Amino acid sequence: MTPSQTDDPLNRARAVARILDSAVGIPGTKIRVGLDPVLGLVPGLGDVAGAALSGYVVLLGARLGAPRAVVVRMLGNVALDTIVSAVPILGDAFDVGWKSNTRNVALLERFLTKPGATQASSRSLVAAIAIILALLAIAGLALSVVVVLALVRALS
Repeated sequence: MTPSQTDDPLNRARAVARILDSAVGIPGTKIRVGLDPVLGLVPGLGDVAGAALSGYVVLLGARLGAPRAVVVRMLGNVALDTIVSAVPILGDAFDVGWKSNTRNVALLERFLTKPGATQASSRSLVAAIAIILALLAIAGLALSVVVVLALVRALS
């Protein structure tokens, strides 16, 4: 890379994503892994370190002017990666396939080339996730009430 390429925040984001998600190919396969799944092998602390490093790409997105909906979507990619990666073995396999940093760079590139469309789709996705989470919370609360009422009836 030339000095002007290393000064470009988007190129830095691509470089970080490549290091974290796809730096090395697994011989005999088309699978590429980076530092993120390797860090995930260290229970607990590795996933947190991977999330912190992934935060750099999100910060670059915010600095480049990505709207809140896009940044929230990027944070969601990192959060999902971090949460699922905490599950032993399954999480590591998920980490190899999910590649949250690569997804976030793609979101950022789309925002920079088609800002309106990316913001609209990100808003829709964030709204859908918020609705789903609210419905899950309501369902969990309703289930809790049903269980408590059943226990009260059983004990009386």
